[in-house]
Order: sequence, then C-alpha cells, then structure tokens
Amino acid sequence: MILGILSDTHDRLDAMKAGLSALKSAGAEYYIHCGDVGGESILDQFAGLPAAFVWGNNDFERRILARYAEQLGIRCLGVFGELELDGKLLAITHGDDPILNHRLLDSQKYDYFFQGHTHIPKDQRIGRTRLINPGALHRARPKTVAVLDLQTDDLRYIEIPLV
Repeated sequence: MILGILSDTHDRLDAMKAGLSALKSAGAEYYIHCGDVGGESILDQFAGLPAAFVWGNNDFERRILARYAEQLGIRCLGVFGELELDGKLLAITHGDDPILNHRLLDSQKYDYFFQGHTHIPKDQRIGRTRLINPGALHRARPKTVAVLDLQTDDLRYIEIPLV
C-alpha cells in the first residue's frame, strides 16, 4: 500500500490542493494528515478518499470539524491514533506533545510513527520504529509531502511549488 502523508495545511486550500494532487500522481492509496488541518475546506479535499487525520495545536473547532469529517467519511483519530495498514502498525500524532512522542517511541510497538508540527521533513529510525515527518504545506520552505510504500519501506518527499 502506498501512503500519502501530509501535515500543517493551516487552512491553506491552494497548498492542500497542490499537495494532494502530487500525492495522487505518486500513486497514494491512503492519506494521512498529521494535524493542523485548519478547516472544512481542507477536509473537503479528502471526500471520497480513504483518509485519516489527527488534531494539531492549531485545530480549534474540533467538535465541529469532527462531525463534518464523519459526514464525509474521513476518520478523525483525535490527538493520537493507531492504524493497521498492510500488516504495519502506525502511530499518528501532531508531534506537539513531547511526553506522548517519547512514550510512543519508547514503546517500540509501532512500525511507523507519523508526526508534523515542526514544518521540517524528518526520517529517522529509532529501534524498530521509523519516525517520519512529511514537512508542511504552510510556513515552510520548501513545502513538502511524503509518499511511503509500506511493502518496500521506500519513502520519498515531494516538493510542492510555492503557491
């Protein structure tokens, strides 16, 4: 399975559309948003796609957005979520809670741990867990998203032209 991973859209619809288009072109089959979604217009882009997201520290209308996401068939995982896809166990959080981050990494339970928040791409293996930050689509230079093949463990960052 090919994952499309993005984060920190901060309600920037133009950047979201460009990032999602790049992920679709790269063959993404499932989409994960690592928080700081921003608003309904961002969630609209996931309508009809297999997708899940977590809350970021700048997602303020959580109850409203959670209900909206449910209507669109998008999984809201709260501040932290686990997914099992293609035989791999994934942890997803925004990354703004250092205690949670350490607990997840120390558990060595996960194949992958996805987080955003820093707006900086990161790929680091800590024990059995691969920590991946896709970068950001707002206040980042360059703006990036990531594509991960769960079968081959191949990770690729895609730079999104400034919009």
